[in-house]
Amino acid sequence: MSNSQYPLLQGINSPADLRQLSEAQLPQLAEELRGYLLDSVSQSGGHLAAGLGTVDLTIALHYVFNTPEDRLVWDVGHQAYPHKILTGRRDRMPTIRKKDGLSAFPSRCESVYDTFGVGHSSTSISAALGMAIAAALDRSGRHAVAIIGDGGMTGGMAFEALNHAGVMDANLLVILNDNEMSISPNVGALNNYLAKILSSKFYSTVREGSKQLLSHSMPSVWELARRAEEHVKGMVAPGTLFEELGFNYIGPVDGHDLDVLVTTLRNLRELPPGPRFLHIVTKKGKGYPPAEQDPVAYHGVGTFDPSKDHLPKAKPSTPTYTEVFGRWLCDMAQQEPKLLGITPAMREGSGLVEFSERFPDRYFDVGIAEQHAVTVAAGQACEGWHPVVAIYSTFLQRAYDQLIHDVALQNLPVLFAIDRAGLVGPDGPTHAGSFDFSYMRCVPNLVLMAPADENECRQMLYTGFQYQGPAAVRYPRGKGPGVDLQQAMEALPLGKAEIKRSGRHVAILAYGSMVIPAVAVGERLGATVVNMRFIKPFDETLVLELAQSHDCLVTVEENVVAGGAGSAVVEFLTRNQVLLPVLNLGLPDLFVEQGSREECLAACGLDEAGIGAAIEEFLAVGSRAMQARPAKAKGKH
Repeated sequence: MSNSQYPLLQGINSPADLRQLSEAQLPQLAEELRGYLLDSVSQSGGHLAAGLGTVDLTIALHYVFNTPEDRLVWDVGHQAYPHKILTGRRDRMPTIRKKDGLSAFPSRCESVYDTFGVGHSSTSISAALGMAIAAALDRSGRHAVAIIGDGGMTGGMAFEALNHAGVMDANLLVILNDNEMSISPNVGALNNYLAKILSSKFYSTVREGSKQLLSHSMPSVWELARRAEEHVKGMVAPGTLFEELGFNYIGPVDGHDLDVLVTTLRNLRELPPGPRFLHIVTKKGKGYPPAEQDPVAYHGVGTFDPSKDHLPKAKPSTPTYTEVFGRWLCDMAQQEPKLLGITPAMREGSGLVEFSERFPDRYFDVGIAEQHAVTVAAGQACEGWHPVVAIYSTFLQRAYDQLIHDVALQNLPVLFAIDRAGLVGPDGPTHAGSFDFSYMRCVPNLVLMAPADENECRQMLYTGFQYQGPAAVRYPRGKGPGVDLQQAMEALPLGKAEIKRSGRHVAILAYGSMVIPAVAVGERLGATVVNMRFIKPFDETLVLELAQSHDCLVTVEENVVAGGAGSAVVEFLTRNQVLLPVLNLGLPDLFVEQGSREECLAACGLDEAGIGAAIEEFLAVGSRAMQARPAKAKGKH
């Protein structure tokens, strides 16, 4: 990408440079920023459509507010690529989502302009309110701005924050980036004019003065005026809810009109401290017709040719685990009329597109509301239905209380299809499913499984669905080893493992994605290798037999070692007074940074080479210890 294509953008290395431009230059900058974003993401891959939609807003925010002194808090971060480009990271954009490169999301360790680390939705208002409260306590005069999408507003945490903010005098501005509705007739010149008026000092002064004046008059007059104001504002803007929560609501505003955005933000910045709510309407993929027409496809993309009007078609290959789940769900729904499918706003990511089209009456997208997703499933299960909750491992963490109290405690037949378990590669630590073995195996009544291949995933989903209680199947991102799917479905024996190869001295107990590399290591070392299949309940009888017939056990899992599946084995052996060397291999006690999935696994020692080296070192240490013991004993006599 030649800087000569972007004459204004190449001179902006920080928002301070941006603020040196005249307002008349901002539309050209927006055009250049869109072009650079499109060129950059088409070469690196990443999130595109949301960022194209926030170009104008990002420019206006950094132009009006004194960042980084004033705090901008982006929700999720898909929409923050333009923010990264304008805050000194333009030339590093080709590294985004790569090892040692830029994060896909705002990260406090990456830039002072990234005021809050994000990755999950609906946190921005809470974080910005906390910053606004701190600014008030510091008497610093700083502004705090939360930018949240309409999808993020479906999360309960956002409304908890709005409820709190409405009774505070903190200097907080919440911007709702509404990019799902089209710019309807009430979002035109007249409404933009009203937004300028409603956000001005004049309107604010008159409004507050009138309140004070009328509040001293007859109650009926004050109530009449209050209701009249709500009625008039309700006709031109859908802000009654936010007004009732204590916010001064402005909008809807055309989020692609820089003149209106800059004027409105300036007016809002000058208002006395207090909660303010600006509703803007934008279009995902703005400025790039293919992304405008199909923002879902262009939400997260690989490399592509922007001169073509479509993304490259994927070549036929083995299905991903997500696709395996989607096929199973449709097949199972065909057999079982009581099956229901639930997702917290992850229809495409979790593989429910075909199910939603074939069984629309049994498909439920509850929005970005993971807690609600789990409890509504519990309610359905109470009434004799059998819900399947399709959810990412990292997002299930947000519904942990509901998993325990609303599902497991009542022993309800809810099946959790847990995608993106283990390391996720380019999306980094915010999206990694590193902890589900640990946080789920301690929950009573819950059956927890991890498949070694695609067909086993299908059979485990069937097993969990047949189980008359809570069950979970966790599987990794991407493809498996390429095992063909069997159309017939058969429940696996509950809690029974499978010996993949018999050997001597060392027994490797592998879980899920680690079975394939463990088998390769076992072939080289002559070790026994077991596909454990079940984390809870696990095959205690087989583990006891292996402990008695082998010199040591090795557990391998794509989960943190602390409290994981290997810990369950050690606890069992200790409880039964079996003294045997055990090596637990898994994810380290740190947040694994981004890179390709293969790079991340290798960095954690969970590829074939790493597993083999760790076992050999463990055996070598044990051998040296055994040789040293007789010498020590001899010296004592």
